[in-house]
Amino acid sequence: MPILSSIARRLKHQFFLDAVSRDDVVLEIGSGDGWVSRYLNGRGVMQVMSIDVFPPATIVGDIRDWKSLGLKAESFDVIVAFEVIEHVDCLNECFALLRPGGRILATTPNPSADWILERFERWKLNQPRTSAHDRLTYLKETDQFSIAKMWRPLNLSQWCVLVRKHRNGMN
Repeated sequence: MPILSSIARRLKHQFFLDAVSRDDVVLEIGSGDGWVSRYLNGRGVMQVMSIDVFPPATIVGDIRDWKSLGLKAESFDVIVAFEVIEHVDCLNECFALLRPGGRILATTPNPSADWILERFERWKLNQPRTSAHDRLTYLKETDQFSIAKMWRPLNLSQWCVLVRKHRNGMN
């Protein structure tokens, strides 16, 4: 694994994953090789599902088709979306799947620094992207989500815990 990806993975344990409760029902979107699920299971979090367009995810498919994949509205406490939303506009789907007060643990490139990350990939310092970053966005509070915690490591990336608001926009 490239050095920067390895460092980021360890930091994600501390910033995000160590705060997930053993009782939380978790959905990981864009699970890749499944490292998040393995880490959470190792910490005793047993209700973890993963979805990706390729195996080894427990559900193979597109999050935007969540209803046809058998997922239920408001059934998750936590959704993990590491390096996903720059590829797929899925925040509305996350809102529908999260219980009120549920959290999205999200990382995404800082749009103004994505070119630097692309260079890191070419130099084999960071894992290569699986598809174009055609949905780059700045994470911010919305009618659906408030920001509980945010960090911008070296201003290259945005790491954010977004909390789902109730339907009327109030917490």
